[in-house]
Formats: sequence, C-alpha cells, structure tokens
Amino acid sequence: MSGFFKKVGHYFSLVKFAHTIFALPFAIIGFVLALQEPGVNFEWLSLLKIVGCMFFARNSAMGFNRYADRDIDANNPRTLFRELPSGKMSPRQALVFVIVNIVLFLLTALSINMLCFILAFPALVVLLGYSYMKRYTWLCHYVLGLALAIAPSAAFIALTGYFTPAILVLSFSVFLWSAHFDILYSLSDEEIDRRQGLHSIPQKYGRVKAMRISLLGHLLLFILIPLFGWLISGSWLYIIGAIIFLALLVYQHAIISPTNLKRLNAAFFTSNGIASVVFMIFVVADLLLLQ
Repeated sequence: MSGFFKKVGHYFSLVKFAHTIFALPFAIIGFVLALQEPGVNFEWLSLLKIVGCMFFARNSAMGFNRYADRDIDANNPRTLFRELPSGKMSPRQALVFVIVNIVLFLLTALSINMLCFILAFPALVVLLGYSYMKRYTWLCHYVLGLALAIAPSAAFIALTGYFTPAILVLSFSVFLWSAHFDILYSLSDEEIDRRQGLHSIPQKYGRVKAMRISLLGHLLLFILIPLFGWLISGSWLYIIGAIIFLALLVYQHAIISPTNLKRLNAAFFTSNGIASVVFMIFVVADLLLLQ
C-alpha cells in the first residue's frame, strides 16, 4: 500500500499539482460569472465536469512538458531531481499518463456539449505546444500565458456558448499576469538557458530588461482589473479584492532585484498563489452575495 501512495505522489509531483492554484481560481470566477447570464442555472454536475476538464487538461500539459523536457531537466541543477531525470518514473509511464489524461479531457469536454469538444482540440494544441516553445522563441512566456488564460473563458463558454466583454477582459488579465510572472520565474534559468540554446526573455535581454518587461506587463493590470470590475458592476467587495491582488503584484516585484533572486520562489509561488485565491474569493462573494 505504501508503494501505491508513493507512486501516486510521484504523479502529483510530476504535474506540480500545487500550481493548480494559479488557473483554477480564475476558472471558478468564469463559472460563477456565467451563472449571472440569462437562462444559466447552477448544477453541481456542470461544475464537476468543468473542474474535471481543467484537471485532465492540466495533467496532460504538465505531464507532456516533463516528458518533452526530460533531457533538458537532466542538465539543469534546479530540475535534476524531477521524476524523469531522477529515474523515479520512466518516460513511458509519463507518456501513458499524458495519453490517458488527454482521452479523459476530450471525453469530459464531449459530455458537456459539442462546442466544448470541438474547442478542446485547439486548446490542446496550445497546452501541449507550449512545451516546445523554449526551443524556438523567447515569446514562450506568452504561450504559457495563453494556456492559463483559456481557463476562465473555457468555464464561461461551457455554460453559455458565447463570450462577453467581461470574460474576455478577465482572460486577457490572466494572460498578462501569468506570462509576466513566468518571465520573473525564468530569471533563475537565464545562464542555463543560454548554455543549452534555449530561449526566454531573460536569456535574450538579460535580467534588468526582463524585469522591466515583466513589470510593464503587470502594470497594465492596473487598467484591466478595474475595467473588469466596472464591466461586472463590482461593489466594495470587488474593490477590496482588486486592491489586494494588485498590491501582491507590486510586492513580488519589490522583493527581488537583478542582483538578488533569493526570494524568487516567494515572488512566484506564494505571492501569485495568494493573489489568485484572494481575488477569486472576493469576486465570487461579490457576484453571489451582492448582485
């Protein structure tokens, strides 16, 4: 039995399950926002299917990323002890895991409606294609941003079948937020990327310019987050959540510098994880309690 749980633990570690905290809160916002549309009613089964789609899609993307990057990870001290380079899992196990999750993702999307099933294929292209972007372009961060930005729009369209200005603004906000915190996270691999011939904004422009680009992208959220609040007629609850979210963006830029990356993990995981959850709590409370 202990061997079984150990193996399950390897799979959870393979896909960095804790990082679900970045996209899932925004998918939930998209779901609740859809409930405000005429003729849309809450159903537990719909919520479970949407969460299931996200779970399987994310497993597919992260598992494939680890499979595709296994040789790259083996030559990076930061990633050397991941499941595939360390031998805790075989490439075949990882690939089977990916295929199973792709099938489950497509079946779950089909169980929602045909539109979701059709849109699942281009979504998979983005989710799986990201794994190869660092080999070809420093714009890889923006492909990751697009992958995460799919979450709120996908949850919304699963219930409504259409987009609204509000959900598009939210998705664009997630795109800018995640793409530009990924630029910060990649600062730690600048030299290794250069040595291995991989592409990233820090590798191309250096730390100082990369941090400025990241900051500029996040500053745009000081326009988009209030705009989203206006579009959904957000109340004082929304304003509080928005202020906390934006303050945490400022915080993550304040605690690191080009010469000091010691608190990079705090900036990347802790700050952004708290920001997404807090924002979700206040937005959902606003939509359900005050509207």
